[in-house]
Amino acid sequence: MQTILGAGGVIGIELAKTLPEYTDKVRLAGRNPRAVNGDEELVKCDLTNYEQTLSAVEKSDIVYLTAGLEYKYDVWKEYWPKIMDNVIVSCRKHRAKLVFFDNVYMYGKVEGWMTENTPVNPVSRKGVIRAEIADALMKETTRGNLRALIARSADFYGPGAGNTFLKMLVFDKLKEKEKASWLGNAEVFHSFTYTPDAGKATALLGNTPDAYNQVWHLPTHRNAMSGHEVIEFAAHLLDAEPKYRVITKWMARMAGLFNPLVKEMVEMMYQYESDYLFDSTKFENVFFKPVSYEEGIEKCVKR
Repeated sequence: MQTILGAGGVIGIELAKTLPEYTDKVRLAGRNPRAVNGDEELVKCDLTNYEQTLSAVEKSDIVYLTAGLEYKYDVWKEYWPKIMDNVIVSCRKHRAKLVFFDNVYMYGKVEGWMTENTPVNPVSRKGVIRAEIADALMKETTRGNLRALIARSADFYGPGAGNTFLKMLVFDKLKEKEKASWLGNAEVFHSFTYTPDAGKATALLGNTPDAYNQVWHLPTHRNAMSGHEVIEFAAHLLDAEPKYRVITKWMARMAGLFNPLVKEMVEMMYQYESDYLFDSTKFENVFFKPVSYEEGIEKCVKR
């Protein structure tokens, strides 16, 4: 049995599409789990509840933690440590291996390429939380209590990724022949992980015994585009004018006075003000190469 905890998000869905290549027993656990392939076991589960988490993990050989929480610092601070603790203890009790789908917030602002060896140096409150839960997980592997790995992704995009800023602020706007928006600085380069690649790679890592007890960067094409290059390419595919506006940190801070979600984004604006470069050489040298941005963007806008 292979179980996805937090199965309703785009990564959980992409992962569920791939798992039948490795097992005929897939369990999807979440607040409102829905079948992806049609033959999964569905389990309602609140990961902040230990007993429900323990039950969801039961009889699992491999567990994937792909959960997402409401994008609020107070929610993250209260619930992420609790969720990670519940999942770790449940996996230990049921002797299940654990794959944690993670982001790059714990690295903070990085000059040059982010790799698996980049020092942990969060510069945001959310980054501190991500650093703490990742550290808690890897300490369990060091102590020999758990076999686990971290599968880390850059910002992502993909045909089913509906809540990404690329879709909402660029692709959707251009489809409507409206002016696109870009965060921070449209002249710097920004890496994005293609969600079908992320799902496929996460399943592959989970089913590779030698991949455990370490961090992996998920496959992300090295030829990162700048904001204006993304907009120009997408506009060309959509026969739209490549017009856009740049949302600066100051503008986001002002908008945050009226929009709670934008307010939560302000501390993360550093990711869009200078080059954000994500290196997945380690993964690519062992497994497979990622989809190019040109192919990925075309699949998103032509959907």
